[in-house]
Amino acid sequence: MIREVLKMGNPSLLAVAAPVERFATRELDALLADMRDTMAHLDGAGLAAPQIGVGLRVVIFGVKRNPRYPGVEEVPDTVLINPVIEPIPSDMEEGWEGCLSVPGMRGLVPRYSKLRYAGRDERGRPFQRVAEGFHARVVQHECDHLDGILYPMRIRDLRKFGFIDALFPGEEPPPEE
Repeated sequence: MIREVLKMGNPSLLAVAAPVERFATRELDALLADMRDTMAHLDGAGLAAPQIGVGLRVVIFGVKRNPRYPGVEEVPDTVLINPVIEPIPSDMEEGWEGCLSVPGMRGLVPRYSKLRYAGRDERGRPFQRVAEGFHARVVQHECDHLDGILYPMRIRDLRKFGFIDALFPGEEPPPEE
């Protein structure tokens, strides 16, 4: 089922999400199905449970070919529950981000360019991966939602934040990261 995505300003987006304690349940399966439907319907690269009003530490992400993200590398379809992120000593780089909870806007956001993330899948099995580039950016963006952080809170220079049509008048905006 496609769910409504909460918009910036909704206090639920600022709350810290609770850890998932039970896996492989009907409720968790239904939540993940709704998140997948919602993300696909909106051509998103990822979605966090708090964005649809569920205060649990659950994110999904994945990018194949997507009109919102032309030219970015693919990101594997992933369910990441109770994530832990560890930056691998690397540079931070700025990239343009957008968000389903901040529609019509973009901002230049600094993120670690390489990291290790760990968590559990929908059945509770632990896993970890190393990610870099766009993949690392997506993980950081989605996991920020679990701590009540929206990407505009990370922007260093607010002159690089605004409505897409105002930032890039008459031109194709750069792909969201």
